[in-house]
Amino acid sequence: MLRVSLRVVAMAGAVLAIAQACQAGSAPLPAPILDEARAPAPTKELAFFAGGCFWGVQAVFQHVKGVSKVTSGYSGGSVKNPDYETVSTGRTGHAESVEILYDASQVTYGELLRVFFSVAHDPTQLNRQGPDEGTQYRSAIFYQTDQQKHIAEAYIAQLDQAKTFSHKIATQIVPLQAFYNAEGYHQNYATLHPDNPYIVYNDAPKVANLKKEFPEMYK
Repeated sequence: MLRVSLRVVAMAGAVLAIAQACQAGSAPLPAPILDEARAPAPTKELAFFAGGCFWGVQAVFQHVKGVSKVTSGYSGGSVKNPDYETVSTGRTGHAESVEILYDASQVTYGELLRVFFSVAHDPTQLNRQGPDEGTQYRSAIFYQTDQQKHIAEAYIAQLDQAKTFSHKIATQIVPLQAFYNAEGYHQNYATLHPDNPYIVYNDAPKVANLKKEFPEMYK
């Protein structure tokens, strides 16, 4: 993600790249063959994903049934308590990420992965997403348990074997070391700034694709 003040400036030259990045949302992907069983009673579980600018990923998962809270933040780096300015240099090793609090009796980890790969981002882009370039925009799944790891690995293998995408999936699957909340002005950014050109051209289409391709999951 570029500095907030530079996003609008980047729009004109980025529209084509954004359209290409959104191609992953053109159709829903198959459901994971391997998934966790739906919980028999309400639970509070966490999932951590990175897929480019966290504004759009947060916006998508805020509209998924069974998800009660999504927080933008930073994961995968070596610096404690990073801030946006240092993460944006690409030197801390962090990726812009989201923490998803969900009820496993309403939505499974595999179903969250399906949304992540179908509409939240383009998993074939390496160290970038649309107009945003750098390792801080990489695609990553930060797992907490062996079960999450196995479900994610199996799903990527399933998609690659089916040649779902024209290019190989670049998503990393790595253990979660820490998650640091992003600054307050980044939280719920797409909801609070729907007319921002970056949101209009890059993130609003992702939410629209979620509603179109997964109406049963949309809230």
